[in-house]
Amino acid sequence: MDASAYREKIYDIFAGGNRDVVARVDRALDVGTEYLDLPVGFLTHVDDGQQEIVSAVGGQGTIRVGDSCPLDEAYCRRTVEIDGVLAVQNATTSASVDEQAVRAFGLDTYIGAKVVVDDETFGTVCFAAESGREDAFTETQEVFLELLAKLIGQALERRAYERELEERTARLEREKARFEGIAETSFDVLFRLDRSGTFTYVSSAVERVLGYTPDELTDARFAASVAESSMNDAETAFERTMDGETIERVELDFVDAAGERVVVEVNATPIRDGDGVVGVQGVGRDVTERKERERELRVKTRAMDEARIGISISDARDDLPLVYANEGFERVTGYDAAAVRGRNCRFLQGEATDPSAVDELRDRVDAGAPASVELVNYRADGSPFWNQVRLSPVEDADGDLTHFLGFQTDVTERKRTEQLVRLLNRVLRHNLRNDLNVLLGVGTHLQSERATEESLDGLGERIERTANRLVNLSEQARELERYARRERDPRRLDPTALFDAAADRLPESATVDTDVATERKICAGPELEQAVIELATNAVAHNPATEPWVELTAADDGEWIELTVRDDGPGIDEMETAAIDEGAETDLVHCSGLGLWLVNWIVTRYGGSFGIRARDGTVATIRLPAIDAETPVEAVERRPTVLFR
Repeated sequence: MDASAYREKIYDIFAGGNRDVVARVDRALDVGTEYLDLPVGFLTHVDDGQQEIVSAVGGQGTIRVGDSCPLDEAYCRRTVEIDGVLAVQNATTSASVDEQAVRAFGLDTYIGAKVVVDDETFGTVCFAAESGREDAFTETQEVFLELLAKLIGQALERRAYERELEERTARLEREKARFEGIAETSFDVLFRLDRSGTFTYVSSAVERVLGYTPDELTDARFAASVAESSMNDAETAFERTMDGETIERVELDFVDAAGERVVVEVNATPIRDGDGVVGVQGVGRDVTERKERERELRVKTRAMDEARIGISISDARDDLPLVYANEGFERVTGYDAAAVRGRNCRFLQGEATDPSAVDELRDRVDAGAPASVELVNYRADGSPFWNQVRLSPVEDADGDLTHFLGFQTDVTERKRTEQLVRLLNRVLRHNLRNDLNVLLGVGTHLQSERATEESLDGLGERIERTANRLVNLSEQARELERYARRERDPRRLDPTALFDAAADRLPESATVDTDVATERKICAGPELEQAVIELATNAVAHNPATEPWVELTAADDGEWIELTVRDDGPGIDEMETAAIDEGAETDLVHCSGLGLWLVNWIVTRYGGSFGIRARDGTVATIRLPAIDAETPVEAVERRPTVLFR
């Protein structure tokens, strides 16, 4: 049998009114396997990256209806990507077929074409064999397969269209049956209109809804009782129905007998006489109170959506998954509200989160009681912040707990200030006590009978050195307090200008090398200049060399600018670095002064980090956000982080 005879066969299969598409596809696949001399034929459906076998012949267990796999692992991956036919004589050596597909299905010969339904890819129609093929597929065979794919696509389109018609007819029949089954005593208004839009029937419920008797509206046009604001919508709905459409849930403003606005929700269907539409029948429901409640709800919802603090709602009947989060939640946490819906807020916790605060929160939730805790959480960018979390239980009408209403407030600035106050108190008490003990010891010795001229040597210098330390400590404390009171002011800062300001404060005996390897600026406040000056002057002050060396460098790693202050001095004490790393002082771990805390406070206030290490001298590193000339500061600036790090 020649190719034209086989084409006639598939034309005959898809001709006529037989709507059993599956049976016709199977018959067509049989014809295709015979014509192409390949034992396996199948039709696939591709959706959302998955391929499913929907029809198959001759598969012998390898290709089975209902089997599915990722499209990337299927023979048909390339078929849906190209126009025309994909023909493979030996799949094991072909780049067009994934090795995993060959291992899974064991087919060495493959020919397939894309099936298109309503201009969208439905899937593929394919033929295959386990063994390879010596001869290439002919152009006539490829044309046959393209024809088969087109006929299958057309059949699927017809089936979808006929199903849609069936569903529409069934819907109209249900609407008609519902209308006819509603009695005159219905709570809703039943009505009929003729072709001109005149009421031919109105149920008695209209008197309760609009204050008119049925007789007052019968033989009157519906437009006479419609408010001007809804006239266009009402006319459009009537015209659509007269064109044969069914309208549902159309809300129209009517004017009642007292002149008040009444919102009526209208469902209507055409009244048919033979093939023509002769009128409209429908149901109207008074939804005025519901619309008012919806309006109030929209106001409340908008207020929640736009609130500055974070507001969330979680389901208490499950593992407290989030069902709502407002814009404030996004601002506080940095997470997109839609992305976190369905997740428990535990994802905000991290390394520095206090387990006792978490336990307290969990105990209150388990008891169904209100809760309020302050704990460290982590933003989407990984930066820690202090979160004041308040939860309020929500009960249904039966008194059962259903949800928790949550409020999240970023209290990082307050907690940082509290920590700063504790730090100042501790350092001032510790250093003042030590230095005053020195002065008291000197005073006692001066008054002692054992004081000799030899023992008094150097006491004046010691007193002066101790007094200078106290003055310097007082200045640093005042500086920290001043920065704590100042409002954050993120802006663009030039690394070169920062280094120049620091170099100007160093003695002439110091050698200063600078290297700025970036054209971008730093996003931070102007007080960063003081932080760089503090590190540079510190490097010189603690270097006993007569000609101390300091290197100031700026490097750009894409998101951050890294400022480094390096010296060739004796290196910082490990206790100092440990205190900075911990972000706190203890009896055993503390800094000798407030200079490093000043740097920490400034850097972390703008979302950066600070570290200092002994490494062939001392190396201090500041990391802060980078910003170019075109990007707004608001798009780059970082919020303060929790700790001094």
